[in-house]
Amino acid sequence: MECDEKLRYPIGKFHEPEIISSEILQNWIKNIEDFPKLVRNEVENLSNEELQKTYRPGGWTILQVVHHCADSHMNSFIRFKLALTEETPTIKPYYENLWAELSDTIQAPIQSSIALLEGLHQRWTILIKTLSTDDLNKQFRHPETDSFITLKTNIGIYSWHCMHHLAHIRNAKNN
Repeated sequence: MECDEKLRYPIGKFHEPEIISSEILQNWIKNIEDFPKLVRNEVENLSNEELQKTYRPGGWTILQVVHHCADSHMNSFIRFKLALTEETPTIKPYYENLWAELSDTIQAPIQSSIALLEGLHQRWTILIKTLSTDDLNKQFRHPETDSFITLKTNIGIYSWHCMHHLAHIRNAKNN
């Protein structure tokens, strides 16, 4: 992996396993459940100056990464609810890079997104842990890729997303 790719994807890109065992699924759920606590531990004592550090040249600041996770995970939670209550809904994508430049992402205190992540992940984890096998196989359509994503796979994607951005925060702290 090239240096820039390693900085962009410090844990690599998400690769869906051929078989998603219950053990893999439980590990993914644990990552989602633990993520807010792990982020809080990484950022709670950082100064405003330290929150402006980036994980790579041209990358987001620590502050932007945390606010992005709140935005992204809210969208994912809604996608779960849509898939559970509608017949294979087409989800609405969003421009995360543009969202990362909005005033709330640049100026809002990091604690607002930490609190949001804590409440959201608590509810999300409760929802995920109660899903039946049939529920886990429900899917939504992503219009950008015209692909169908099961909730089971989306749990894996967001487990990866949590660890991906946690690595970004840790890397930025060391820059």
